Amino acid sequence: MRNNGISRAVTKRLPRYYRYLTALKEQGVERISSKELSEKMKVTASQIRQDFSNFGGFGQQGYGYNVDYLYKEIGKILGLDTERKMVIIGAGRMGQALVYYQGFSKRGFTLTGIFDKAPSVIGTKVGDFTVQSLDELEQVIKDNDIKIAVIAVPKLAAQEVADTVCDLGVEGIWNFALVDLKVPSNCVVENVHLVESLMNLAYNISVKES
Repeated sequence: MRNNGISRAVTKRLPRYYRYLTALKEQGVERISSKELSEKMKVTASQIRQDFSNFGGFGQQGYGYNVDYLYKEIGKILGLDTERKMVIIGAGRMGQALVYYQGFSKRGFTLTGIFDKAPSVIGTKVGDFTVQSLDELEQVIKDNDIKIAVIAVPKLAAQEVADTVCDLGVEGIWNFALVDLKVPSNCVVENVHLVESLMNLAYNISVKES
């Protein structure tokens, strides 16, 4: 994602805008106002206009936003106009579930392989992929210009895996391990802590009930 000094709060909302715009395109909607979009997203119209102004605005007063144009422009900001190849490291339940997810290719992410170190799973099939040994990881990354590594290994192994892929030139890590990773400045990490998300849900339910 091209940040260019834009606040993290704004950039975190961009994928949500993109998701809603995807749905609007599928429904055949050609134009939408900030007010109409705010009603769907439960974000104020002024917040939407302010967010978009960080990137040039995209709309015209009294005219609204062209859905297809806005969809494409936000996709470019998110970096979805460039194919990004990725590998999954860890062929357990989480890694296997990610292999079967159909949404990656629609967003420009190309899954190239899944890897593990356990002899019991190496050589087994997961969807269209055969689980490869970690010994093959370096060659696959170099041969395929892999930019993203998905880490779906136990937390005790995650940092070692992160060190390895960063040394091999991977630029981004999607981390499903329940540990905060330390990576060099040329590599970025996006953590997916499912339990933390569930605890946030529990908190919000508690607040609602209090």
